[in-house]
Amino acid sequence: MEHELYHPLTIGTLPLDGNLFLAPAAGYTDCAFRSICVEHGANLTFTGLISAEALTRRADASEALLRRAENEKVYAVQLFGASELVMAEAAALLAPYRPGLIDINAGCPVAKVTRCGAGAALMRTPEKLARIVEAVVKIARDDLGGIPVSVKLRSGWDAASINFAECAQAAVQAGACMVSLHARTRAQGYSGQSCRRHIAELADLVPVPVAGSGDLYSAEDAALMLKETGCAAVMFARGAFGNPFIFTETRNLLLGKGTETPDAALRAATALRQLELLAEAVGETSACLEMRKVFCAYTKGLHGAAPLRARLVHAKTIAEYRSLLQSFLN
Repeated sequence: MEHELYHPLTIGTLPLDGNLFLAPAAGYTDCAFRSICVEHGANLTFTGLISAEALTRRADASEALLRRAENEKVYAVQLFGASELVMAEAAALLAPYRPGLIDINAGCPVAKVTRCGAGAALMRTPEKLARIVEAVVKIARDDLGGIPVSVKLRSGWDAASINFAECAQAAVQAGACMVSLHARTRAQGYSGQSCRRHIAELADLVPVPVAGSGDLYSAEDAALMLKETGCAAVMFARGAFGNPFIFTETRNLLLGKGTETPDAALRAATALRQLELLAEAVGETSACLEMRKVFCAYTKGLHGAAPLRARLVHAKTIAEYRSLLQSFLN
């Protein structure tokens, strides 16, 4: 049964080898981390949230988020915005980057995103969400070779407005080829438990693939979500931070193969490789600053690693990171 849960998947015109995705996450899913996740078995990776407004102003920070890893045969770009005109303009600017998919964020709960009417705030007006999807789909069809467009949703704005079904139907009718659902409300943020029943309901409702997200911290979590909800794919977010091995572990579990917990040496080597890849993209100084929280995630749960983490958050060079990890391993 489980081997049937891992399978190829087609999203619109985009064929994928499997159904294990890396979710978009601001501050984490840069090109270096996406590259590491691809090495460990992610079938589709998403950029972090990219502001359509900033992209149309040619902001350097937005363009940096669009960097593609060398081993990413296909990647998805996630845009957020509140205007169909700006979203369409931003989508047109993606042509040089050749994304395989454009994802529209209608689920981010962060105040600086929702205050401008974007992210989860779009779920308060499904008709506006539909207009944005339609505008981006038109650009994707006419200017980008017909690549598919997807939408990421939450269950609703709050417990009193659970409207993921209405929003998903509006998005699909407007041309979305996949819907991803983080089964928490905007009000929940990342607290409490996600409601997998919502993912199951959505998978039964819409005629496009549904990717489930929320509370996926292990291969067993992913297998259970696929079994219980009938979703077409799972999308790892926080469960993959510092743990790209979750993709290999999940694939092996679903295929009936054995899984092994990565030891400290493998975690350290993978973290260093991610640091080196990021340094190639943004320079050593910036990479070392950005990777401090990431090294803490890689060493979480390792016996006796608390003193190591206290030192890692002050590391300024690759050599310093390497020395600290080597001393810990010895």
